[in-house]
Amino acid sequence: MIVFSDQKLMEVKEIISHYPDGKQKSALLPVLHMAQEEFGGWLSVETMDYVAGLLHLEPIEVYEVASFYSMYNLKPVGKHLLEVCQTGPCMINGSDDIIDYIKQKLNIQVGETTPDGLFTLKTVECLGACGYAPMMQYGKTYREHLTKEKIDALIEECKVKNN
Repeated sequence: MIVFSDQKLMEVKEIISHYPDGKQKSALLPVLHMAQEEFGGWLSVETMDYVAGLLHLEPIEVYEVASFYSMYNLKPVGKHLLEVCQTGPCMINGSDDIIDYIKQKLNIQVGETTPDGLFTLKTVECLGACGYAPMMQYGKTYREHLTKEKIDALIEECKVKNN
């Protein structure tokens, strides 16, 4: 059963307290982040239903938000999530080639996870770093001016972390 710890529930109440009465929906984004972090790096239907109950929302309101933003994962992801920008400036600067290279290197398609559970490849809309194209988000950091060599180095770095 999906349930936040008492400490997390206090954090949820604190977040909700920042908004006027009846406007608890405004707390949805940070609470979804908490839920994703707390319950395995992704948002199951059960998790989204739980968040809806906490915020007194209809489940569909949570599903709509979670499915709109690329920062929420609606299925399990690997330990290392590679989110490559695929919008105009990045594409012009070679993000399609980077995506293809990662697919070939890891032998997965966009949206898939390697059989060992280490890597998931995801394409996302603009991450707001167009001047550093092509780029990706890896965890909480941006990897910029991507090249095949930089991808190789990142993959090796991730593999070393898991040994």
